[in-house]
Amino acid sequence: MKRFFLRLGLAVLVLALAAAGGFAWWANHPLALNRSPVEVVIKPNSGVASVGRQIQRGGVGMDPRLFTLLVRLTGHGPDLKAGGYEFETGATPLSVLGKLVRGEVTHYVVTVIEGWEFRKMRAAVDASPALRHDTRDMSDAELMKAIGAAEASPEGLFFPDTYLFARGSSDIDLYKHAYRAMQRRLNEAWNARAPDLPYKSPYEALVMASIVEKETGQATERPMIAAVFINRLRKNMMLQTDPTVIYGLGQAFDGDLRKRDLQADTPYNTYTRTGLPPTPIALPGLASLAAATAPAPSDALYFVARGDGSSHFSNSLPEHNRAVDKYQRGK
Repeated sequence: MKRFFLRLGLAVLVLALAAAGGFAWWANHPLALNRSPVEVVIKPNSGVASVGRQIQRGGVGMDPRLFTLLVRLTGHGPDLKAGGYEFETGATPLSVLGKLVRGEVTHYVVTVIEGWEFRKMRAAVDASPALRHDTRDMSDAELMKAIGAAEASPEGLFFPDTYLFARGSSDIDLYKHAYRAMQRRLNEAWNARAPDLPYKSPYEALVMASIVEKETGQATERPMIAAVFINRLRKNMMLQTDPTVIYGLGQAFDGDLRKRDLQADTPYNTYTRTGLPPTPIALPGLASLAAATAPAPSDALYFVARGDGSSHFSNSLPEHNRAVDKYQRGK
């Protein structure tokens, strides 16, 4: 029996050494690239596994699971830096990791998140040490003028995405790029819109898209959320959507929406005013633009959260009240 366990231990040791040798060979072996050089963008605040997937999607033939193991073994998990990287023929897993640890970027990045208000975008841009901050002391209206935009209010007019730039670039150029990206995406959605929508302009569709962005719990529900609000517009019903009220409160909102807030009239209070608010309330993404211009075929006029991230949609007020009792009041 002792001899058996000795042999088993030796076998395990041999396998472990072989695996270690194979992993060491892989870590130092040139990787296949889709082209050379290949540019890979690593988004800010990405976890190790996400970085591995971004490298693979960028055109580097490296298994994200093996990359994650390599990072864990070397202890460099906290050291990976965001940005745009170039990898050329001959790059190995270890050399790729080394570049990310040293931050040898060819371009820097700022990521704008769907659903952010413009003030959050400005804060992210202002926080980038690699940009030249030509707009730092400008008002929002002055910033819009500086990028050549006709609108005075910037809300909703910048497309959420990851933007690359060279060190020392002006933040004005980044804003221009994001503004033009939204104009392009909005025009594409508007040109493909469903017939007979209650919008007078693409800008009104953008306002609706921002509401859909803030109201959606599950991504698949965006077209239904849009349908509810579009149906209410058609019937000249108040939209009665909390995110617009919260936006109207601005910095005064403390995280608790009270009855008096719903009753206090502002241009953004859709409980006291019919129609759309005067501007978007957030930066909508592509899916919300699509939902606002191609809503689901539905007669629903109400929805209520079920408590699991999804919503129950109703065509009538009595049905809606029953759903509220069931999902919100537990009756």
